[in-house]
Amino acid sequence: MHGMNPISPPADSVARTDQPMVVNCIAYRQDGSRIGDVTLDAISDVLAEPDTFVWVGLHEPDEALLLKIQDEFGLHDLAIEDAHAAHQRTKIEAYGDSLFLVVQTAQLIDGQLAFGETHIFFGPRYLVTVRHGASLSYAPARRTCEHTPELLANGPSYGLYGVLDFIVDNLLPIVRDFREEVQQLEHDIFGETFKSSTIRRLYDMQRDLMTLRLAVAPLQDIVQQLIRLYPNLIPEELRAYFRDVYDHAFRVNEAISAMREMLTAAINVNLSLVSLRQNEVMKKLAGWAAMLAAPTLLTSWYGMNFTHMPELSRPWAYPAMIVLMGCIVGGIYVGLKRARWL
Repeated sequence: MHGMNPISPPADSVARTDQPMVVNCIAYRQDGSRIGDVTLDAISDVLAEPDTFVWVGLHEPDEALLLKIQDEFGLHDLAIEDAHAAHQRTKIEAYGDSLFLVVQTAQLIDGQLAFGETHIFFGPRYLVTVRHGASLSYAPARRTCEHTPELLANGPSYGLYGVLDFIVDNLLPIVRDFREEVQQLEHDIFGETFKSSTIRRLYDMQRDLMTLRLAVAPLQDIVQQLIRLYPNLIPEELRAYFRDVYDHAFRVNEAISAMREMLTAAINVNLSLVSLRQNEVMKKLAGWAAMLAAPTLLTSWYGMNFTHMPELSRPWAYPAMIVLMGCIVGGIYVGLKRARWL
């Protein structure tokens, strides 16, 4: 590879890391070995050389940068239009001998689940990732691929596998964190006092998991299409790796479904316990009201003004009435206690 000036530019023209929109722009030989960083202007020159491919990572690029990428790789206008506007649905589109993929991403930020998406341009000799919103850098995935040059020799398809595997593997810890949080919330669910914040958090978690499931489920179909429909882009020896990505996505989807069922059960249990506690309070209030009703009834009789009142002329009548009321109230109390109303 001597004499390939576009691949080995001078230091002042290397891909500019001071621009946050361009994360990396690296050229590789067809045997999987890394050539080095290249400028965006040098991409077309690199691709003009045989047995090379380019991996570019972008983060929320502006329109001018996307147009530059389009010119260098000859990308389709519709794909560039979709990549410029975030909030795309998860999908895979074929444009000639290249593919455009949209994959949803997720990340826990300060305990809150945030969503983003990654747009991927994938061709026989290039891989371009465009990150929008909450997502981690794919630098670890790129380094992992570079550590296995014998697999990276399959070209950008192995880089695509690395990116998809990185995305899926970062989803499972999120579900695991949710499971641990549910276990902590169980103390509040079965506590003696009702907390509205508990039911609110359970609802928020269920909403987040539903959104996460909508991101993961279509990814399984995308990976299946990559395995079955594009033999010119995904070589046979790499299909086992993409099947592994499918298996991981399936596990994440199953874990999300299980977590949603757990959250639904937790919400139902919480509401049932609240209703049960309210019923217990109502039973106690009704019991005390019944005990107060008996003496209220007796005293109301003696509060009426008529001549012939029972035992009014007897000196022991007042104490006897108090004893009678105490016996009635005591009998009601014993009966309610046996019925476990008090």
